[in-house]
Amino acid sequence: MNTTHHSDDQLRRSLGLGRRSFLSTCTAVAAGAIAAPVLGASPVQAVPQSGGTGRGHALVPEDKRGIILYTVRDAIGRDPLTTSLPSGFRAVFEQLGRFGYRQVEFAGYGQHPNAPGGGSLESVEGAKLLRRWLDDNGLRAQGNHGFIPSSWPFTNADLDTFKKHLEIANILGLAHMGTGADPTSSAYQADWDMAADKWHALGAIARRAGLKLYTHNHDAAYGFLLDGGPLDAQGRPTRSSGIRKLEYFLSITDPQLIWLEMDVFWAHVAQYKFRSYTAHDGSTQTNIFDPAALVTCHDKRYPLFHAKDGVVNTTNGMGYDMVPFGTGVIDYRTFFSRVGHRNYHNPMVEQDNAPSATNPAQSLEHAAIGYRNMAALRG
Repeated sequence: MNTTHHSDDQLRRSLGLGRRSFLSTCTAVAAGAIAAPVLGASPVQAVPQSGGTGRGHALVPEDKRGIILYTVRDAIGRDPLTTSLPSGFRAVFEQLGRFGYRQVEFAGYGQHPNAPGGGSLESVEGAKLLRRWLDDNGLRAQGNHGFIPSSWPFTNADLDTFKKHLEIANILGLAHMGTGADPTSSAYQADWDMAADKWHALGAIARRAGLKLYTHNHDAAYGFLLDGGPLDAQGRPTRSSGIRKLEYFLSITDPQLIWLEMDVFWAHVAQYKFRSYTAHDGSTQTNIFDPAALVTCHDKRYPLFHAKDGVVNTTNGMGYDMVPFGTGVIDYRTFFSRVGHRNYHNPMVEQDNAPSATNPAQSLEHAAIGYRNMAALRG
């Protein structure tokens, strides 16, 4: 799935350079994965993904191939007056459309002040501009990592801002609106109960606006919930039943109000990091996380994925280093085959470290690599 030198040359020229009722079932599924987790006998020994264009159907249909704009944030944010590279939303949309992308996910609405439309498009008029540019380039916006009130109960100001973002989302044609943060960073059950109350309230507001509210999660959300055992000096539980925090959140929240976006890279980091827990009786138990099993158990709650790849690195505490999509060891052909529903899920290519201080074209180059490798996945 490596790109060819000829394709890279063409690209450089085009750039101007050389997420209770199912809890027991899901826990059983996850426990069954211990013998054969997604990555094989060890969470960091993946089978390199394969998949040419000659066999099987496309695992990600053409109209579902997307990218989160965080991947190319440097291109959106640079000054178009100082470079011939694509700069600002309009030019970046044009380039992503040429690559073949048909979907994007926003990570905010800011760009360089010298780009068409000005620095902030977080307004009704700005959203109308963005929608026109999306339409012009055959792109559909699926979601946004936007504003979620931190206060609970909500302040009037926070509710007003949240509703403004819903209005913007509707202008853009988004089906989903979310955040890049977990519902809570706490390990304690009581805090996840409170987070569920808050998200139910927000989800109901979003549903009235015709949108699905989602939370995007990194590795910490898949750590084990502290929900029993001896209490510490502050009266908090110190041991776990073996339920992961996000599994608990899924079990206590309404599937018609709250959705999730799995970042597949960070889910695999969690598979590497969170392998055992101290049970209520004090024993140490092993439970290796299987990201695809969680999705298949709650499949309709995962309309969005971040498709991010990695190579093994057991020295950095995460188990992986990020690389362009399709050039690492995370087995996306198996992942997408297992989760199925290819006409429902919307995978967004993401690479946090795509921008480069020394190669200003790199993030768009890596976006092109990601598109080609996603398109090549067959099952």
